[in-house]
This record gives sequence, C-alpha cells and structure tokens, in this order.
Amino acid sequence: MEVNSVPSSPAVEAADSAVVDPAHLGDIHGAWGRLPVREWAPRRSRRARLTALAVVCGPGLVAMMADNDAGSVATFAQAGQDHGTRLLWMLLLLLPVLLVNQEMAARLGAVSGVGHARLILARFGRLWSALTLGDLMLLCGLTLVTEFLGVHLAAGVLGVPALPAVVVCALALLVATLTGSFRRWERAMYVLVAVDLALVPLAILGRAGGHIAARDLVVPGIGGVDTNPVVLLLALAGTTVTSWQIFFQQSSVVDKRITPRWLAYERIETVAGAALMAVGAALVMIVTAVAFAGTAGAGHFTDAGAAAVGVGARLGAAARVLFAVVLLDGALLGAMAVTLAASYACSEVTGARHSLHRDPRGAPFFYGVIAVMIVVAAVVAVIPGLAPGMLTVMVQVLAGLLLPSATVFLLLLSNDTQVLGPWVNPPWLNWVAATVVAALLLLSMLLVATSLLPGVALLPLSLVLGAVAAAGLLATGALTGWGRRSWARAEYLDTLRPVVRVLGAGTVLVLPRRSSPPSRLAERRRAWRTPPLEELARPAMSRGRMFAMLALRVYLGGAALVLGLRGVLLVLGR
Repeated sequence: MEVNSVPSSPAVEAADSAVVDPAHLGDIHGAWGRLPVREWAPRRSRRARLTALAVVCGPGLVAMMADNDAGSVATFAQAGQDHGTRLLWMLLLLLPVLLVNQEMAARLGAVSGVGHARLILARFGRLWSALTLGDLMLLCGLTLVTEFLGVHLAAGVLGVPALPAVVVCALALLVATLTGSFRRWERAMYVLVAVDLALVPLAILGRAGGHIAARDLVVPGIGGVDTNPVVLLLALAGTTVTSWQIFFQQSSVVDKRITPRWLAYERIETVAGAALMAVGAALVMIVTAVAFAGTAGAGHFTDAGAAAVGVGARLGAAARVLFAVVLLDGALLGAMAVTLAASYACSEVTGARHSLHRDPRGAPFFYGVIAVMIVVAAVVAVIPGLAPGMLTVMVQVLAGLLLPSATVFLLLLSNDTQVLGPWVNPPWLNWVAATVVAALLLLSMLLVATSLLPGVALLPLSLVLGAVAAAGLLATGALTGWGRRSWARAEYLDTLRPVVRVLGAGTVLVLPRRSSPPSRLAERRRAWRTPPLEELARPAMSRGRMFAMLALRVYLGGAALVLGLRGVLLVLGR
C-alpha cells in the first residue's frame, strides 16, 4: 500500500492546507467502520470497495434524506391532495438539479477541507459573507420552526399531547448531537433514515403502484383548483433543492474527513440518497392523491396533520399512523441537519472550532448555536394561533426564492482555480447550473408578478419572463467565460469511472471500476489540495459580474418582501 510522505501531525497538515480545525484531519470514522487517511492504493476486490463505500456513506445520504423533512412531507402532501399526481413531473426535473448542486458542494468540501461559509468569506469578503449567512440563518430558523410544527401535528394525529412531544423531541435532538462523537451522531441519523422506510408499507396500503399515471411523470401539468399555481411550483422547487443542503453536505464532508481519494464513493452515495429522496417524495404525493381522490377534501389542503387524518379515513388507521410516523421522523431528521448546517456556517465565519469529533467543552460556540436554535424553535412552535400549513408553504417558497443566490456562489467557487485547481467544473456543468438559476428566477418572477397583478394572464407573462431569464443566462455565460475552461473536459469523471454490475435477481450496484493507468489530469488531481486560504489572491471581480450579483441581491430582497406581504394578507384573509 502506498503511503504519503507528508508528516502525520494534524498541526503540520493544518498549517499546509486550507483546513481550519485540526479535528477535520485524520482517519475517516463512519458509522460502519474506519478508513485510513493515507490509503492511496486502489481497492481491487468488490468487498473492499463495498466496505469503503459503507464507511464513506453518510453526508450525501443524510443531506438527501433530511430533505424529506416535515416541510417536504407537507408540501408533497398538498400537491397530491390538491392536484393528484399531475405534479410528479416536477420530481424528474428537480432530481438532476439536486444532484448537480450537491456534487459541487461535496467536491468543494473534499478538495478544500473547508466549509461553504468559510470559502465565501475568504473569496468574496465580509459583505457577501454576511448577506449569505443572513439568508441561511433566516431560512434555517424558519425551517426549524416548521420541523417542530411537524412534531406538533404528528403528535396530535398519534394522540400524544403536543407540548410534551415537542419537549421530548427537542431533548432527543440535543442528546444525539451533543455526544462529542461523529460516529455516534451518524448512527443516530441512520436510525432516523431507517424509520423513514415506513413509507413502504404506507405505499402498499395506498396501493400506490396501481395509481401512477405514466403521463403525469413526463407531461407538464398542474390541474387542481389553485388560482395561482406558481406558489406551489416554487414551493416544490424550494422543498426539493435548498441552500441549507449545500452548506450541510460540504461541511459534513469536511467534518467526516473525506478527501479526494474517496470522492468517487461520496458521489455514489449522493446519487443513491437523491434517488431515495425522490422515491419518498413521489410516494407521499401518490398516497395522498389516492386517499383524497373523489372526496370532499380534494383541493382543500390545510396542513400535514389534516392530510394524515384524511389518509386514515380512506386507507385505514394503520395508514394514518404510518403517515404520522413519516411526518415525525422527517421532522427530526430535518431538524438535526438544519441545525448543523447553521452551526457549521456560523462557526466557520467566526473562526470557532466546529466539529462533531469534539465534545461541547472543546467546541462551545458550535454546540451553543445548536442548543439555542433548537430551544427557540421549539418554543415558537408551541405558540397558539400559528397556521402550520400556510407557514410551511411560505417557508418552502422562501427557500426557492433564496436558492439562486446560493447557487451562484456555489458556481463561482466551483470555477475558482485557486481553490479547486484541476477539480474545477467542466463547461457543461456550468451551463446546467446556470440554467437552473435562470429557471428558478423565472418562477420567482412569475410569483412576484402574479402577486402584484393577480389578474395577469400566466402564459404570455411566462413567455416574456422566460425570454428575460434566457437573456440573463446567455449574458452570464459571456461574462464568466464559461465554455472556455481548459482544465477538465472529457476527463472530468476520470476519478469516478463508474460501472454498473448486476448481482442476483435484478440488483444493480454502481462501484468505481478497477484502476487503469491514470491520466495526467488524474495525477494532478491526486496531488491537489487547496492551499491555506490566506495565501490565495482574492478573485478578480469585474464590473459586469459585480453589477449582476448586486442586481440579483436587490431583486431577491424585493421578492422576499413581496412574499412576506402575501403571507400577511393571507393571515388577514385577503
């Protein structure tokens, strides 16, 4: 086995790299074992590669499964109750978007050894860092409130007093996070992921497989009774692809000590997690569509608790309980990931130690942020008079509104040659991500326009705003010079080299192929790690790029204000 000649002291390695906290250096300690940090020789046997995949697995899987949180369950239940299966096509569109974003985040974490918030601060300065952190904390705080509202609603369905249930869940989250062991925390997350499999018997009770319309998977449609369907479309986008996932997965990859040597396995588990997330979201939508089809409740979604009751009325008491369990489990899984995303980001910006490998005494600020967020959100969630259904949808819409800004920074960092060197994006990936930004901006512009002008015709407006978004996309490509990148083109996936193997009766497994002679690019990638951030020159910011970023920030601020006004008017019944 080949051994790196670099000294093994964490302090020495931290000084020679961008890594901030020495706890982020060393062997990988996962829920299923340990991988030596200095293993360079390729794993040739299937068993050895499966073992490596099991140990690396975690950050991507948790980030994806936590996306099916209480807000997601509520949003997909609303889509199923109000529109049947007509919105399943959105999942097919959003899944590649999710994969593109999370792959870039995982690559940034593995190569740089630094979290997303720290990279934004180092490369773009305090102003943009403060704005981005403000967006993230606002979104994480509101999302955490919706998680505890999900606990509140699930407890009501299960016949458990709401206040004790919220208190017990808050304490459980604190205990699971404050263990001072990354491995124990990851094992707790795996337990929650396993509980999410309650969707399988729920789908069987709902006979979901026999009610999927193939046309609804590939033909865009919405149907239903919504006077403004753009709200739900943007909520579906925001609940499937969120900015906190970017921060969480990148920081989790760093905290788990995953390096480029293991990035191929990280990509595989991210794809697997995304597939499981999409299946889970589809099952929630289909089961609610089946349960409410032809009933008086169709088209009249209120909240996830009422949806669970309606599912039980049609499919039986067992289905009601399973739906509530899925809602409760999603709330806990999402709450753990959201609080960590926020705490990682705050600690990275302030320079505080931030690692689940440390106990609370070794990282007091990091764990303090987690504790404060959980306590405050739990208290807010039990305030009487909150409308959980409306608040949940508005939070998901806010996530969709803020996503373009987060994606732009992710895209800029993924093209920063000083940070990623030979690991920068290939041109095709830049255009895919930029198209995603344009599509999200189109949806948000439709929301703003229809909120200010309720009677406007949606189709002509969509065509006009679509042309504007396309023009902005082309201008972005011209300003950034994407398409002229020479680092990595045909060899982009050289380190992954996936191969599909069929095992047994129809079981498909994707594993890295046995190594072949490495290319020059692969050799450069093997040796590359981001240097200390303070040694890097600040990236040049052209006037055109600065203007575009400022314009995006001003627009998103205005759109958020419009969304807030819309929420207030809904509360007042107007």
